[in-house]
Amino acid sequence: MKRLLIIFLAVCLMCPVFAMAEQPEWTYPLAPELLKDVQGFIVLANRENLLDENFAPQDLVDVKIRHVVDDPVRKPAYEALEKMFADAEEAGCKLYVKSAYRSYQTQETMYFNRLEKNNGKDDGWVSYPGASDHQTGLGVDVLNYEWTKKDGMNEKFAYEAEAKWMAEHCWEYGFVIRYMEDKEEITKINYEPWHLRYVGKEVAAYMREKNYCLEEFTEEWQQYVADYEADGGNFEQLIKDRAQLVPTVIGYSEDGEEEISIFH
Repeated sequence: MKRLLIIFLAVCLMCPVFAMAEQPEWTYPLAPELLKDVQGFIVLANRENLLDENFAPQDLVDVKIRHVVDDPVRKPAYEALEKMFADAEEAGCKLYVKSAYRSYQTQETMYFNRLEKNNGKDDGWVSYPGASDHQTGLGVDVLNYEWTKKDGMNEKFAYEAEAKWMAEHCWEYGFVIRYMEDKEEITKINYEPWHLRYVGKEVAAYMREKNYCLEEFTEEWQQYVADYEADGGNFEQLIKDRAQLVPTVIGYSEDGEEEISIFH
């Protein structure tokens, strides 16, 4: 024990002491690092938040699990899909990727083709170019085999066992139903029980708990940050300060099992 105390004091003398700026208490249920979103998991794409026509994810990977198109998907979302597909199959549900990443140009073609088909009317089934969740590389359409053979998709898919399983479990893998049944006035998109959006496990769990669509979640956390800064906080500095609080292992208990750490 005496040896560990000596190590502790030595490390404390060597470690720089960081004087953190005085900040209001952070009380939002999610960590500020998640909201900083350096990985782009919670980026919002809709008519009010258009993605640039040159926006394209850099970590797209080919889909190797069951699929009917060769659209790629961002690597973190794909890794979560792999796990979800395997667990769904164990539960008796075979899932198929119907659509994933689409470029701005592809979405533009789809949108104007849809307008032409509907005599210029936007019927809420195809997103405006730049407003498509698919362009993020994190939006994935997932169906069962029978529905992959249909010409179009509609809300009746929600009655399928696979749709029910996804609605119940997708959040466990970091996904949410992007276009929810009771949020059409907010999303401006029809209910799509097949459209999953990867946001990460922590955010997905929170959105499920609050029954939020991505628009509601975005509005809430952005308002919280605005209020935090209005109260004298500095969001960017808070993240830098928290990054300094990393554990340093300084030794082990005498039995060699318990790690002893400090934060600096």
